[in-house]
Amino acid sequence: MSRGDGTSVNGRDGWRAAGVAVLGATLLLAGCGTPRSGVLGAAPTAPPPTRAPTGGSTPVPIPPSPTPPSPSGTDTPPRPSTPTVTGTRRPDAVTIELWYVRSGRLVPTRRTRPSTVATSGLALRELSAGPTPAEAATGMVTFLPTGVEVTRIADSVATLGPVPPGDEPADRRRLREAQVVWTLTQFPTVRQVRFPGGVPVGRADYPGLLAPIVVTGPSVGDRVTAPLTVTGTADVFEATVSVRVLDADGRQVAAGFGVASCGSGCRGAYRVTVTWRTAREQHGTIEVYEVSARDGARINAVTVPVLLAPHGS
Repeated sequence: MSRGDGTSVNGRDGWRAAGVAVLGATLLLAGCGTPRSGVLGAAPTAPPPTRAPTGGSTPVPIPPSPTPPSPSGTDTPPRPSTPTVTGTRRPDAVTIELWYVRSGRLVPTRRTRPSTVATSGLALRELSAGPTPAEAATGMVTFLPTGVEVTRIADSVATLGPVPPGDEPADRRRLREAQVVWTLTQFPTVRQVRFPGGVPVGRADYPGLLAPIVVTGPSVGDRVTAPLTVTGTADVFEATVSVRVLDADGRQVAAGFGVASCGSGCRGAYRVTVTWRTAREQHGTIEVYEVSARDGARINAVTVPVLLAPHGS
C-alpha cells in the first residue's frame, strides 16, 4: 500500500522492525564483550571468581578487586608486601691509612679493621697504638699519645679534644700534629683539623715533611702477587721513579720504572707495574728509588718488606 508521497507503508514498517532488531543485537553483543571503565556503571560488589580451572591447564590471572569482609571472621587479610631496601650495606671491614714517622719524615701504612661508623676515632686509636713489629723494624714510630679523640666534625673540620700535656720539642710536636692531619684528612668529610686552642689546619700547613719518594702501596708485611702495581707520590728528577723486587736472598727478580704526574720541584703521583716468577712463597723487598742524574746511583730509596707469593697463586 502506498501513500501520496510515494513511500510504501509496509516498507517503512519493515525498516523500523529491522532497526529494532539490529539495536537489540548490538546490545546483546555489548553485554558479552569485556567491560571498560566508565561504560557499564559501577563495579560489581561481589568479587570475581578466584578458583583456578581444573586439570593441567595454566590458571588464568584474574584482576584484583576489593575483598569483602569475611562473614565468619576467620579469613586472614592479605599481608602488606615488604618494602625493598635500597640503602647500601656497610662493609664488614674498613681499610684505613695511618701516617707514622721515620727519620723525621711522614710515612704511610695501612690497617684493615672491623667496620665502624666512627672511622676517625678508629684511625686515631690505631695511630696512637703505634706501628707493628714489622713496621717498627723499618724505623717507624708514632708521637701521638693515647686518649686523643675527635669531639665533632662540622663544615669539613675535625675538632680534637684535649691532648695530654707533655714537654716535647717543637719539631716533634709539629710531626705529631702532621700525623693527625694527614691521617684524618684521608676521609672525605674532613679537610682540616682543629687542635685545642688553635685554628683549623690542613696538609698544606705542614710542608717539607714528606720524603722525596712516598710509597702508599704495598704496605709493610703485605703478601703480594705478580703483577704488582706500586703506587705513591714523588718529587724526583724528571719525575722518573724506579722500582725493583728482591727475593729472600737479595737477588733482583724484577725491575721497572714509571713517570710521576709531576717532578723536579713538584710532587706527583706515580704507578709502576712489575712482574716476577718465584716457585715458593718467601720474604722479599720492594725498593722504590730515584736514579741520580750525576752518577746513576740509586738515591732516596724506600724499602718495603713484603711476602712474595709464588707464581700463579
